[in-house]
Amino acid sequence: MFDFIKNIIGKTPDNTTETYSEQKLQIATCALFLEVANSDDEFSDTEKEFIKTTIQKEFNLSNDTLEQLMQLSEQQTRESVSLYEFTDIINKNFSRNEKLSIIKNLWRLAYADGRLDKYEEYFLRIINQNLHLEHADMIAAKLEVKKEKENKL
Repeated sequence: MFDFIKNIIGKTPDNTTETYSEQKLQIATCALFLEVANSDDEFSDTEKEFIKTTIQKEFNLSNDTLEQLMQLSEQQTRESVSLYEFTDIINKNFSRNEKLSIIKNLWRLAYADGRLDKYEEYFLRIINQNLHLEHADMIAAKLEVKKEKENKL
């Protein structure tokens, strides 16, 4: 874990590398998931497993790297002032389609415990705006995820 942290902290803006950018992007993405999961003050095991599975799949991470990323992201969310610092990194690195994928996965996370909390929805609205996506994109993603949930029942 310390190597992982040293790799992130040890780089300066003058000495950025692809690995540094990728790690920052992973932390920012994971942090958004954690913010939504914690928004209703009930971070369930179902939500935690959803985050782990989704992040591991999206970034092709080993179990050890995933655990380190989760810990580092949790630390970053505790120290962050706003969601902007995470969404800014994503805006600079992800395409529109990749950002839409994040929004869909965040809706899946919000519904993972079987109910949508008003605070989760509020955070999703802010994240959607910060990612410079249209309101219609957010609603379409929400409806798509709701339909997926209904089809699984």
